[in-house]
Amino acid sequence: MSVRLNPYLHFDTTSRAALEFYQSVLGGSLEIMTFGDMGSPGPVPPPEGVMHGQLTTQDGFVLMASDGDPDHPAGSTGNVSVSISGDESDKIAGWFTALAEGGVVDVPFEKQMWGDHFGQVTDRFGVRWLLNAAG
Repeated sequence: MSVRLNPYLHFDTTSRAALEFYQSVLGGSLEIMTFGDMGSPGPVPPPEGVMHGQLTTQDGFVLMASDGDPDHPAGSTGNVSVSISGDESDKIAGWFTALAEGGVVDVPFEKQMWGDHFGQVTDRFGVRWLLNAAG
């Protein structure tokens, strides 16, 4: 048996939109289970809310997310970032550009003093991404 550490993102009510956006950027297979699928009658949480969503990509990423309490909006976990690094510079640069669409570029994706290309973006859902391409 192996052990993995996977990011699990929590949103107020936008998990489905966020996961579908991440799938459009990163590719992969998306599975979504709603509160209604598990018998929740609503209204809180709403039956259409995401109880658990999982995106599994061809690059080996597993990104999970769920909807939570609307009284605790997305972005309240500002001390967490999702980091992607590797040596496929063009692919990583493309992900950076796609994640920045509708978001805020905090640090442009460009060559850094340590020799790699690095950028930081906060996407349209309030999630901060760190992308680093070796060399």
